[in-house]
Amino acid sequence: MALRLKSLLVAFALAVTGCAGPTHDLLNKTTVAAPASDIAATHEIFVATTRQKATKDPRQVFDSDRSLTTSYARVDVTVPKSHQVGNIERAKGSANSNPAKDFTAKDVTYYEGAPQFAKAVGADITMRGDRALVFVHGFNNGFDDGIYRLTQIAHDTKYPGTPVLFSWASSAKTTGYLYDRDSANAARDDLEATLRMLAKTRVKSIDIIAHSMGTWLTMEALRQLAITGDRDLGGKLGYVILASPDIDVDVFKKQMIRYGKPTKPFAILLSGDDRALKLSSLISGDKPRVGDYGNAADLASYGVAVVDLTKTKGGDGGLNHAKFADNPFLVQLLGNRLRTPAGLAADEDTAQLSNIGQGLGKVVGSAAEVIITTPFKVLTIATGG
Repeated sequence: MALRLKSLLVAFALAVTGCAGPTHDLLNKTTVAAPASDIAATHEIFVATTRQKATKDPRQVFDSDRSLTTSYARVDVTVPKSHQVGNIERAKGSANSNPAKDFTAKDVTYYEGAPQFAKAVGADITMRGDRALVFVHGFNNGFDDGIYRLTQIAHDTKYPGTPVLFSWASSAKTTGYLYDRDSANAARDDLEATLRMLAKTRVKSIDIIAHSMGTWLTMEALRQLAITGDRDLGGKLGYVILASPDIDVDVFKKQMIRYGKPTKPFAILLSGDDRALKLSSLISGDKPRVGDYGNAADLASYGVAVVDLTKTKGGDGGLNHAKFADNPFLVQLLGNRLRTPAGLAADEDTAQLSNIGQGLGKVVGSAAEVIITTPFKVLTIATGG
């Protein structure tokens, strides 16, 4: 058992090292100048975080230490025209960012407290069309990782509203699993408060995408909302998408029993070849995680849609833990979902998913399929051939 765990830890560390930089600096000492013609877009990412403000290395902006209070900021990030869907182009090692080639954080605005942040994010929501997308990152993520991932999601999906990152205090280390789990637990009230804050603006739809361990945090916040009788944020909750959920299956079932069957689109994205969740399962006593669970119908019986991505490719060095964001087909499928109002009837929604899948499959041309299991039916979307 010990040897098996050690082998998996080494393999996991190598896989993660292969797709992540050695540092977590968000801001560079200097940035290479680039003409405006080389920039595809600038995204304003609003941030609520339970991380401490970085003092040892201010270029990280916020570090891995926990804060007992929530801090607020906005980070402006440019995306190069050379960007490829599903990628996060970053400068290698200690090299300075080149906005013509790399995602580049060019400015950070700090807010003094919740009222100032609520005013700023509320104004942006009103300007952009009354929608907000909250992203909750997963295990082994620095502040920079969450910023760049949400930027990539917002850009690639062409999300029409305001992107909001909820950044909890992950250690950003492959050896920090238990620290991260405790940090996620400590951030439950903060995420709940952030969602309530957004609901008090003029927003009409609050969409949530959570990844990996961030899905545990999200489910706990939704459970707390349900306990208070406000599980759909006064009717403003939109899509809930749990990608590669790092949650014990039995714990998830209990969370869903307390939350109740969703009335808005609620999806689980899982993959049977997720190597990161294999390690999580081993650490947790060989108990299955939701993100690689083999019984989609069992999960769907709780009122959620289960999207099986096992037969699609991942782009994270073989880890297969972030397919939802790094597979071009899946990103475009996700974008079509997010740009569609969350109130479609189940049958109409399923039919549209099928049409989108067939159309995008011809464009992407990859031989794979996505299997969607709902409480009512099973749908297979061919993504090309």
